[in-house]
Amino acid sequence: MTNEALFIASEIKELEVLLASVPAENLIERMSLETRLANAREALAVLPAQVSQKARLTFRGRPVIGSYGIAADFGAKATGAFSDAFAAIAAALSDGLQDMGPIPDRSKNQLLITGTAIGSFGFEFELPAAQPSLFPDTTKAQEAVETIESLFRLTATGSDDEVAEVIEEVHPRAVRKVHEFLEILVQQQAWCTLELEDRSFRFSDYEQIKTSSERLRDDNIQEREESYQGELQGVLPASRTFEFKLPGDEGIIKGKVDKAVADPDVLNREWLHKPTTVTLHVMQVGQGRPRFTLMKLDDLKS
Repeated sequence: MTNEALFIASEIKELEVLLASVPAENLIERMSLETRLANAREALAVLPAQVSQKARLTFRGRPVIGSYGIAADFGAKATGAFSDAFAAIAAALSDGLQDMGPIPDRSKNQLLITGTAIGSFGFEFELPAAQPSLFPDTTKAQEAVETIESLFRLTATGSDDEVAEVIEEVHPRAVRKVHEFLEILVQQQAWCTLELEDRSFRFSDYEQIKTSSERLRDDNIQEREESYQGELQGVLPASRTFEFKLPGDEGIIKGKVDKAVADPDVLNREWLHKPTTVTLHVMQVGQGRPRFTLMKLDDLKS
């Protein structure tokens, strides 16, 4: 049920309670409530049907007693941290997350606990309704959970370069929120399974989730600024990728243009094959290859 449908359903329930408390002889008051109730029921009936997306987060380890229960303090901290990570990833995918300050659209990116999830023990979440994303048949909410699942899976089983590919698409602050969730589990000697429709990842044991947490630590994700001299060879505006040729036989740097540059094709029009000094943001996960990003047009100098 969407937020609008929940609001109308709550209003209907309140009107029904009020109507039941009004004496039959109070005709005018009853007529007013009956009209409002009829209008609310009609509004609910014409809302488009929507199947809510669900995600399941279950836990194993020291705080969990099979499928019977979970330590309350751990459950509260873990679900709160997962909710924070989800909201941060959703904001990052919408290009609204900054280094500091409140997480944008936090109220719109709230997870709703709709039940417990049995198997081990955990919770079922209803994802917030959202506008479709750029990816067919997905929403930003679904994309956010899929990104978290990818970070879980790749930090546990993938290469440094595969982890970097995901990190490159989201804000470092959002990645830190995912790390904070994993670290809570590590501290309590717990691990988890995350499921969404037809995809899921299950940490095999405590050692595996400990490895994942360590790979998302700040000291394993190196970020720095580096300047280079050379010539821009071209930009593909749709994919926002560029090539920058270094002097002589020093090679070519391949990287991405940040979304803060609204029109990446301006680089082809104004900077192509001109002697240039460029400052690039460099991100490297573990022993993986450096990944280069042009953050803004002011980072290009003649």
